[in-house]
Amino acid sequence: MSAGLRTGAVRGVDVWGDEARVRVDGDTLFLHRFPEGRRVRAAGCDPRPGQPHECEVEA
Repeated sequence: MSAGLRTGAVRGVDVWGDEARVRVDGDTLFLHRFPEGRRVRAAGCDPRPGQPHECEVEA
């Protein structure tokens, strides 16, 4: 099974408390800080002007 996720060089990281956004070539991932460390909460995300990102994978 393939979710169509893309990898690439990190282009930016934004952190807001326990939440983070990581931008790589052609993809955006959202992470959350849990007691055991940061974990991916959403991946394969594309921005939508004026709306939340649309993500292929969400946890």
